[in-house]
Amino acid sequence: MVATAAPTEARIWQLLEEVSDPEVPVLSILDLGIVRGVAVDGEQITVTITPTYSGCPAMNTIATDIRLRLLAEGYTKLTIKNQLSPAWTTDWMSQAGREKLEAYGIAPPVDGTATGHMLNLFGKDTAVRCPICKSEHTHLVSQFGSTACKAHYQCDDCLEPFDYFKCHA
Repeated sequence: MVATAAPTEARIWQLLEEVSDPEVPVLSILDLGIVRGVAVDGEQITVTITPTYSGCPAMNTIATDIRLRLLAEGYTKLTIKNQLSPAWTTDWMSQAGREKLEAYGIAPPVDGTATGHMLNLFGKDTAVRCPICKSEHTHLVSQFGSTACKAHYQCDDCLEPFDYFKCHA
């Protein structure tokens, strides 16, 4: 396919909204906050992404999905760059992304800061709201959830287990 128009940053951002996170498909990579920048120089497009944590296994898939989405629009001069610094933080997640997480059954990061959850892992009281019944009477079962970026919790009211998207600073 040949691109119908020269690429613009606005168009590339629009297309990136359609690229889902492979581990949480209800989130776009923009909801997740991993796209750090888009640059367009003539026909050359550069998309810069930051992993949610060093060694995230989904980054290759995300880069491929970005490439495939832009190729589908006829954009062929593509560079996908990984940027490790500054490190990704859950503060970069969009409010819409947090709401999508909860609707999907994953508790979003508590108040968007890394300190709240890390303190909880070491025994301090930070309320993680159950995404199912909305109770704040929950407890940490394991620091390790279904993926490295999640912890496993259980609700003390509805008794349902759920993942919590860990805060990262």
